[in-house]
Amino acid sequence: MYANQQIEQLDREGMQALQLERLQKQLKWAEEKSFFYQQKFSKAGVTAKDIQSLEDVKRLPFLTSNELYQIDSLDILTMPLSGILRFSVVQQENGEVTKLYTNGDIAHNVEMMTRSLVAAGINQTSVVALQGDMSDSRSMDIQYALEMLGATVVAMGTDYRQWLRFMELVSMDTIISTPQLIMQLIIQLQATGKNIADYPITRVICRNQQGLQNAMQRHIADRTHATVYNFYEPAELGTASMLFQCEAHKGYHIQEDYFYPEIVAFHSDQVVTEPHQMGELVVTTLMAEAMPLIRYRTGQAVMMETDTCDCGRTLHRVTTPFTFM
Repeated sequence: MYANQQIEQLDREGMQALQLERLQKQLKWAEEKSFFYQQKFSKAGVTAKDIQSLEDVKRLPFLTSNELYQIDSLDILTMPLSGILRFSVVQQENGEVTKLYTNGDIAHNVEMMTRSLVAAGINQTSVVALQGDMSDSRSMDIQYALEMLGATVVAMGTDYRQWLRFMELVSMDTIISTPQLIMQLIIQLQATGKNIADYPITRVICRNQQGLQNAMQRHIADRTHATVYNFYEPAELGTASMLFQCEAHKGYHIQEDYFYPEIVAFHSDQVVTEPHQMGELVVTTLMAEAMPLIRYRTGQAVMMETDTCDCGRTLHRVTTPFTFM
């Protein structure tokens, strides 16, 4: 099943044309509206007009997570606060990440999340437990997308006592949460003499905040007897759905109409073009309104897979040497 078959099965020529059109608009927007990018582009001696092809992206300067933590988020912002619909602050080990969203940003995130959920088998018959802090914008996007699909949403929150009550009250087939919170649920159930495997959960979607790898994945799968899917949701990106797994579990599909991906050699600025070569994932937003990210270095070690997935999606995928099937 597809949430947006036209995009998810778009041919490569069509996708690249769409990416270039959106990239040029994104760069022009960032250059005109963002003080941070005005300074950054000027220092690098490049302008939005210099980007006439997707290959020209390599002329743009990189953006690192250290930069994001060191600068004022309002310097990146492309508009006055009156144009902002949502304000979110996420606490990270390195500090706070402040993300601001327009109505369009939220709509784009919900659209991407809808595709990701459908790829994991969510539909209008699903009953989904959503664990976590609902003040997190990414959690809100997930809830909106679930409701758009017609799924039943059980907002579990962060209190384990509420988790235990809902587990007995509602027959849920899916849990969406971080690996850490899912493990807490397993432990709390065990403390009351119950086994999570005895509940009708067939699907667990893990929100991985630190990286693509889910170190707890096999343990969660063994304990729940459920199929585990992974979303990649670093706070810096402000979305939980840039990369998602489908039922084929052959890597992570990239939302290529919203993010332009590159693979760059480790500790280098050299773009990797050879197939199946490992490098660092670099992404550029193509439709961000409030806070564009241009050539953001994610720190994730991946390989690019360009063949059509077994699920039928033509979206490129990234894989790691340790991707769980």
